[in-house]
Amino acid sequence: MIRDVRIVSSRFGLANSHRLSTVLMRGAYDSLPIHLKRPPEQIVRAVDESGLRGKGGGGAPAGEKWKLMPRNSDTPSYLVVNCDESEPGTFKDREIITRDPHLLIEGMILTSYAIGANHAYIYIRGEYKSFELILRRAVDEAYEAGFLGRDIAGSGFDLDITIHRGGGAYICGEKSALLESLEGKRGHPRLKPKGKEPEWYFGAPALVNNVETIASVPYIVMNGARCYRQFGTAQSPGTLLFSLSGHIERPGIYEAEFGVSMMEYIERFGGGVKGKKKLKGVIPGGISTPILTAEEAARATLDYESLRTLGSSLGTGGMIVLSSEADMHGVLKNILGFYRHESCGQCTPCREGTSWSDQIASRMLRGEATMKDLDKLLELADTMNGKTICVFAPAVSGVILSIIDKFRDEFTERLRP
Repeated sequence: MIRDVRIVSSRFGLANSHRLSTVLMRGAYDSLPIHLKRPPEQIVRAVDESGLRGKGGGGAPAGEKWKLMPRNSDTPSYLVVNCDESEPGTFKDREIITRDPHLLIEGMILTSYAIGANHAYIYIRGEYKSFELILRRAVDEAYEAGFLGRDIAGSGFDLDITIHRGGGAYICGEKSALLESLEGKRGHPRLKPKGKEPEWYFGAPALVNNVETIASVPYIVMNGARCYRQFGTAQSPGTLLFSLSGHIERPGIYEAEFGVSMMEYIERFGGGVKGKKKLKGVIPGGISTPILTAEEAARATLDYESLRTLGSSLGTGGMIVLSSEADMHGVLKNILGFYRHESCGQCTPCREGTSWSDQIASRMLRGEATMKDLDKLLELADTMNGKTICVFAPAVSGVILSIIDKFRDEFTERLRP
């Protein structure tokens, strides 16, 4: 039985929930007078003990990233919020910035205080102009009310927030490419360091977290790590805003705790497969995650560990439901066309591999491909896997392999001799 749990979405149903006057009466910014006068380490400890995991796709423990930020340094530190929500099937962050932007701002204040940052950035997807206007108005309201700027809540802590719109590149959702773009350079992912260290913004340490991750912080700080851990599972504590789209009766955003049954979630919140058709498959976490068959979806629970055992990933929680009427040729072509367009071109296996893969998928969709083409597509998938700077190409590889492996008959039956 799925419990009704609302941590991030608790104020979504209020009229004018994006306005400061509305949310002030529902607890917004109540944490600041208390916690901005306590040692910053207490906030870091609470987040670490809560088990909060990054909700932008990777699922890494947030507290571990926070503890990498240097303390008592002469070099300034920065918080960068990743709102470059470009993963097809994912649209949860825009719900936060339009329906409760002050929750994000409050989380940014607490996080910045905890890591010693006096300047924070929100890097927002370029196509989100109308949503950015709502967020910008909320930031202006927070300044006018004294929640941003100098001496916040009489604590002596200063914080400024800058909103930066991206240019529309999907790759800038990758944190190091985002920072390159924020520095005014081309959005190319950086080589990964040998050991654990913070990200770097103009040579200064920076913490990069997803919108929903930061929006979860006020609840944890106010209620404690133990309270957050009462939801979810031992390894995946808390909740996630899952996005439902595709062949579903009620597409939308619905918050649930980690560990609930995937099929129960789809039935309760989404109303089941559209038109009462038979379920064919589910892409569980945005198109970069390998597809699940209907049989696998029936065994899945919505947490990182369960989906990993099924050879997929929770990703951003962007579930795309596919009914029995879905043409897997069309699904694969649609996905590969997107990847071909969005590859940044820095790495040859990705640049060339996504292009060739899309061309082969086009021939397959038209019924012009042979078994040799199918074998070449699988070979390209192997070439792209693990041979590039970032995880873009390995994600493409996983998508190709999972769709063809699990629905191979659909592809072979339309191949030419």
